Amino acid sequence: MKVVFDELFHFVYSSDPASAQGRMESIIAGLPTDTEFVDAEAATIEQLELAHTTDHINDVKNEGVYDIAALAVGGAIQTARTGLKEPCFGLIRPPGHHASAESAWGFCYFNNMAVSLLTLRSEFLIKTAFVLDVDLHYGDGTDNILDAFDWVKTYNPVKNNRAEYINEVKEVLSMINVDIIGISAGFDNHKDDWGGLLSTEDYFLIGRMVKETCKACGAGYFALLEGGYNHKVLGQNVTALINGMSV
Repeated sequence: MKVVFDELFHFVYSSDPASAQGRMESIIAGLPTDTEFVDAEAATIEQLELAHTTDHINDVKNEGVYDIAALAVGGAIQTARTGLKEPCFGLIRPPGHHASAESAWGFCYFNNMAVSLLTLRSEFLIKTAFVLDVDLHYGDGTDNILDAFDWVKTYNPVKNNRAEYINEVKEVLSMINVDIIGISAGFDNHKDDWGGLLSTEDYFLIGRMVKETCKACGAGYFALLEGGYNHKVLGQNVTALINGMSV
């Protein structure tokens, strides 16, 4: 499967755990041997402005992380475009689902998912979309940006029991009929990460359920890295999701 990446994502741009040394390396080390890497390209100002205000973009510039954040968004756009034809994973950072139009928090700067979907929509490549956010934390930024549009829906499953979690995801996906599904792929809800809930097998099942849903309705699908901070299990969880998504 294609994975959008850039060597610059190894760069430690902040003191937060999403930027930690070794995080990307732990993922790459576990990827399938037939992974095809695609170089990320930075998003343009015009693309960023589809989701963010000029003031917010300038704030990110002033924080000194604009280049890496714009590269992550550009990688997300490439991942989504590829996802229209074949499954694709965006191995990008910083994450984005806590970034709203005018502000951001939670290790995020720009909303990778929102900008990618708004870009596809602006290019008339999609009419409808669905976002499945499986990160431990609610993707408030994605909701804040996309809630204004009736062509896209977002879903953040919240359950304290892993079987109920997976069953609810299955039920929700069974009702979806869109042009593309984007997975905000956070892995911090793993049993050995902050959330302490899901198993590695569950990430495979999530990927497979999305694949089967998209196969049934003729949709494209892709995933973007969000959270996940235990380097000992992060790689195997990412690989499990990718294997589930794979054709």
